[in-house]
Amino acid sequence: MTKKELTEIPARRGRALRVEKGREIKLVNTHGTQVVDTWAFNAADLHEFMSMEHTRPHIGRIMPKVGDILYTNKRRPILTLVEDTSPGIHDTIIAACDRYRYKFLGFDGYHDNCTDNLYGGMAEIGLTPPETPSPLNMWMNIPVKPDGTIGWLPTVAKPGDFVVLRAEMDVVMAFSACPQDLLPINGPEHKPVECHFQVI
Repeated sequence: MTKKELTEIPARRGRALRVEKGREIKLVNTHGTQVVDTWAFNAADLHEFMSMEHTRPHIGRIMPKVGDILYTNKRRPILTLVEDTSPGIHDTIIAACDRYRYKFLGFDGYHDNCTDNLYGGMAEIGLTPPETPSPLNMWMNIPVKPDGTIGWLPTVAKPGDFVVLRAEMDVVMAFSACPQDLLPINGPEHKPVECHFQVI
């Protein structure tokens, strides 16, 4: 596969696309350091969407593994994780960052964020999400410690690691190359970079 066959998710920005039932989408961590917030909506009804809080009880853990089905807020299959070349460290507990998050972290003024990237990416294909669901944060490393606290660590993916997701219904997929640069989740240099995807 050449890079020309891939669609870029620019650093700090979002993309959205329609994917037909049965098709697979390959999401590539091009540099190995980038977290990608990932959403899926029922293409026929955007009020039904991939839900982390509904998926966790079905899979019985907080990180999906190859073969796991991801469920909607109506408890229906929407995606299946069919391949993962990374160590499999992904996050299902952290909400998408937004302007309020960066204000809380002490940033003065507007900061790019995944919530706005979701709306921006969807707008490019003529759609508006009804809300911001909690995303599947691909490659985000949020360890839960024995005492119940969480950490904010860099990804453990390698350059070129990828996941493949199969659509279990006609979906609208949305991605955000997370612009977080105040915490080390996008690598020790705190530098968001581009990723890529391909419908296969």
